[in-house]
Amino acid sequence: MSDVTLMDQLVQEYKNLKAQIQKVIVGQEKVVDEIICAIFSGGHVLLVGVPGLAKTLMVQTVSKALGLSFNRIQFTPDLMPSDILGSEILDSERNFKFIKGPIFSQIILADEINRTPPKTQAALLEAMQERAVTIGGVRHELSQPYFVLATQNPIEQEGTYPLPEAQLDRFMFAINLTYPSLDEEIQIVKSTTADIEHTLEPTFDGPTLMRYQKLIRRMPVADNVVDYAVRLVVKTRPDSENAPDVVKKYIDWGAGPRASQNLMLAAKTHAALSGKYSPDIEDVKAVAIPVLRHRLLKNYKAEAEGKSIDALIEVLL
Repeated sequence: MSDVTLMDQLVQEYKNLKAQIQKVIVGQEKVVDEIICAIFSGGHVLLVGVPGLAKTLMVQTVSKALGLSFNRIQFTPDLMPSDILGSEILDSERNFKFIKGPIFSQIILADEINRTPPKTQAALLEAMQERAVTIGGVRHELSQPYFVLATQNPIEQEGTYPLPEAQLDRFMFAINLTYPSLDEEIQIVKSTTADIEHTLEPTFDGPTLMRYQKLIRRMPVADNVVDYAVRLVVKTRPDSENAPDVVKKYIDWGAGPRASQNLMLAAKTHAALSGKYSPDIEDVKAVAIPVLRHRLLKNYKAEAEGKSIDALIEVLL
C-alpha cells in the first residue's frame, strides 16, 4: 500500500478514534488532540491540572480506544524504584525470578509524579528514555509502543519534588488542563450521575500504531519549514544572537536541540492527522506551545510582572 493511501486511511481511523473517545470524554477536545498527537509522534506527555478534571479517565479512555494495555501508578513519597520497575525474588527452587512491576504496560499513567522522591522519578524517566529497564544486571525490554503520561498538580506544592529541567525535557508535550465550560460541566454531571455505561470499540492495536508512527517519520518536509522550526527554538535562548529583546528580558533558560526534534516530529503528526501529506509552518505553530512551555525558564522579572510562558511563546510566534 502506498504512503498516500496509508495517510488517507490514518485520517479516517483518527476520526473513528475521536468518535470513540467522545463517547466518554465531554469537551477537552484540544487536550485529547494533543495527547493523540504526542502518541502518534512516539512522545511522552506531562499533564498539568487541578484534581477532578478527569485526567485518569481521559488517559484510560485513550488507551482503550487505541487498543493498548494500561496501568496507573499512584506516586507517593514512600514509593521505591522497585515498586514500579519490579524486583527479583527467590522461587521455591532457589532460583532468582523477575517479577514485573506496573511499568510493563503500553500506556502508563504516572499520577502526581512530583509527589515521589528523585530516585523513583529517575527510575521512571530512565525507562521512558531507554524503553527498557535493567534489574540485577539483566535488561528487560518494555512492550512497544510505550508511552508515559504523567500528571502534576499545580496546587499543593508542599512536600513535592519538582521535576528538574533535564527530566522535564524528556516529555514531548506539556499540556495544561483547564476547567470545562458551563455547558460542558452540565453535560458531564448529567452523564456521570446517570446509569449509563459506554462500551468502547478499540480502533487500533500496537502494531498498527507503530506502522503509522513510521509512516509519519517518512513524511517529506520542505527546508523552509525545518528552518522555521529550528529558528523558533534558537530564539528562545537568551544568550543567542537571534534572541529577541522579550527573551533576553524575561527568560533565564531556553529550549535545547531536543525541542527542535520534537517540534518537527509533532508538526509532521499534526499535518498527517489534518489530512496533509507534508507539514507547513502553520503545523509548527500549532504544536509550538505544548512543545516549548516546559522547556523555558522564566526569570524573576517575568514572575514579578506576571508574564506567562505561553504568552511569551505567542510573542515569538
